[in-house]
Amino acid sequence: MPIIKETRVGAYAVIIKDDKIALVKKANGGYKGKYDLPGGKIEHYETPAEALHRECMEELATTVIQEQLLDVASITFTWQIKEDLSEDLHHIGIFYQASIKETQLKKDYDGKDSLGGLWLKITDLKEEEVTPFTWHALKVLRYK
Repeated sequence: MPIIKETRVGAYAVIIKDDKIALVKKANGGYKGKYDLPGGKIEHYETPAEALHRECMEELATTVIQEQLLDVASITFTWQIKEDLSEDLHHIGIFYQASIKETQLKKDYDGKDSLGGLWLKITDLKEEEVTPFTWHALKVLRYK
């Protein structure tokens, strides 16, 4: 079976308010069905902070009003794209602690990979329900 080797770099928002974190439910890809930080691929012409602002608008319909670099992490994993094709992904994430203007989050599909945003209580989250980047960010902030 063919395996694609891919490296992706993304910017991700860690938005926490009242012991809850803003997350999106993944619609597809290697993290399908898991809760993830809002964010994603840095486009060719963007800075990481610009990508963060764009992705939060696309996935949550909210405006980032402040961001501060939190951490950078890297993971690798292999997932099956389709029956006869796998991807060996090296995923690099740039994490920002962010504040947002609107706290009402977009709840519908963004047309790409998010099924919508929601606020989840941090203490209720389990490692197997979230993406590795989400769990990493919570550990950096000492929530887990």
